[in-house]
Amino acid sequence: MKGNKEKILGDERRALILKWLKEEGKPITGSALAKRTNVSRQVIVQDISLLKAKNEPIVATAQGYLYMEQPPAKPPFQWVIAVKHKPEDTRKELEILVDHGVTVRDATIEHPVYGDLTGSLMISSRRDVDLFIKKMKSAKASLLSELTDGVHMHTLDAENEEQLQEACHALEKAGFLLRQND
Repeated sequence: MKGNKEKILGDERRALILKWLKEEGKPITGSALAKRTNVSRQVIVQDISLLKAKNEPIVATAQGYLYMEQPPAKPPFQWVIAVKHKPEDTRKELEILVDHGVTVRDATIEHPVYGDLTGSLMISSRRDVDLFIKKMKSAKASLLSELTDGVHMHTLDAENEEQLQEACHALEKAGFLLRQND
């Protein structure tokens, strides 16, 4: 179907999107899905919303859409931390975390109207950090933390507690980690 110049319509397109997401096992960007089906990226966004409304376990990550057959197994160690920094320090914060072997599962803010807003990240390498930063710039998107003067939380996954402790120590040293007395 890739080389076909015709648009793939409605139900057939959504069935293909579902099939591709299930087969791939890793995120596929909305742009890649749009190209495969000869429709706009906005049509793909709508298709994903319709599939989610039918309880398809699709998650939008910073790297693209991912089909979650079952909830991911909880890693051996998972912490939620509170941090604060300027938007220009985002790369540094994420690199500190991934350099310690930690996966940044998400970013959450507490919005005064909507309550908790969470964005799925799943960033676990410097390559993922680069892709995230490039995507934010090319989309001219704002970070969630810009709504809360830089304050946000991350869910962090690691294979051992030492990785989390060392990552948090490095964040504290950089002035990003919020403590109870802050």
